[in-house]
Amino acid sequence: MIGRLRGDLTDLEGTLAVIECAGVGYEVVVPETVLPFLPSVGDVVTLVIRQVVREDGVTLYGFSNAFARRLFDLLVGVNGCGPKSALALLGQVGEDAVVAAILAGDPKPLIRATGVGPKVAERILLELKDKVQEEALRRKIQVATKPKSATVTEEVIDALLALGYRRNEAEAAAAIAAEHATDVEGQVRLALRTLKK
Repeated sequence: MIGRLRGDLTDLEGTLAVIECAGVGYEVVVPETVLPFLPSVGDVVTLVIRQVVREDGVTLYGFSNAFARRLFDLLVGVNGCGPKSALALLGQVGEDAVVAAILAGDPKPLIRATGVGPKVAERILLELKDKVQEEALRRKIQVATKPKSATVTEEVIDALLALGYRRNEAEAAAAIAAEHATDVEGQVRLALRTLKK
C-alpha cells in the first residue's frame, strides 16, 4: 500500500494531480481544499496517501495531513458514503466543518456536499460521533504538544497586515499556512492563496 508520496508535481487538472516519483507518474485525486496548498507545476510536493482498491481499479487519494486521511477513512466506512462522497465532504465542506457538524449532530452542512443526501448525512452523524470525538481530541493534543514557532507566525501575520488584510483574516490564514509550511516565505505564499479564494 502507498501511504505517502513525495515528488515533482508534473500535472494538475481539476482535482487530479500527477506526482512523479523516481520516474513514475502517480495520478492522485485530491480534495478541493488541498488545491490552494499545492505548489506550482514542476515543484516538489508531499501528500499523505490513501490507496483504495476496487474491482474496477486502484485509486490514490491525496491529503495534506494525516488527520484528513483518517477522517476520509472514517467517512468511507459509513454505509452509503463512498470515496467520492467522502472527498466531496472534505473538499466542499472542509474537514473542520465536517468534524464540527458531526460533533454538533447537524446534518445541514454535510448535505451541501455533492452526493450526500439526508439519509447518508444522518448515518454519518450516528455512526461517527464517538469516533470523531476521539479523533478531534487526538488532534488537539498533537497541536498542543507540537513545538510552535511563534516568531514565524507573527512575521507572517505582520506581512499580511502590511499588505492591507484585517487582523482576523491574517491570523486565520497564518494558522492554516503554519500547518503546511515551516518558513516565512512559504507560509506567506500559502496564506495569500487562502485569502484570495
